[in-house]
Amino acid sequence: MITVYGEGRGLRVVWLLEEMGLAYRLRPVDLSKKLKDSDPEFLAINPGGFIPAMTDGDVTMVESIAIMEYLMARHGPTELAPAPSDPRYPGYLQFLHLGEAGLATAVYYVFGAHHLAPPDQRENWTAQQALRGFGTRMRLVKRQLERAPYMAGEAFTAADISVSYALLLSKRAGGIVLDDAVKAYLARTTARDAYQRALDVCTATRDSAPAD
Repeated sequence: MITVYGEGRGLRVVWLLEEMGLAYRLRPVDLSKKLKDSDPEFLAINPGGFIPAMTDGDVTMVESIAIMEYLMARHGPTELAPAPSDPRYPGYLQFLHLGEAGLATAVYYVFGAHHLAPPDQRENWTAQQALRGFGTRMRLVKRQLERAPYMAGEAFTAADISVSYALLLSKRAGGIVLDDAVKAYLARTTARDAYQRALDVCTATRDSAPAD
């Protein structure tokens, strides 16, 4: 049985598992508590103490994009991951990773500054730099949406799960405005049945989602 530890970026993994029709369970992790005392079982899985993590038999992995690539390679093939010989593959691979490295990581720091920092630090240099970085990467997303409905072309792939998670996170960060084309894209991806099933599992994510 595949076990996913934690929501947050774990939503990407759960969404992918629902798209692939694979059996799994979600094991909650409460990062608001001191894990050393409250959840030593999870720390044995990931001593770094961040989410998500995943176990699949004897395999233990962390990092949401790496977990996604593993699942598609180990339990595929799947149309969610174009083959290297497919003309869509370069774009797919670029946006699969850009969704985390270029978008979600930047939003993480914007969110932290806007919601967790002292009031006089909420518009600090680091937050502004992260926001600018998010904006430059969004230019690639917007250009792609002028060309096709999804990140790898005409069909939905795992790259759309990656990018959509980052866009959902940006809605919670504050100070980030998505244009109409991006909003329409996010509406397309999150209307999928697999995403709705993922939300039924990731109840903390569902209940904390901002209103449109």
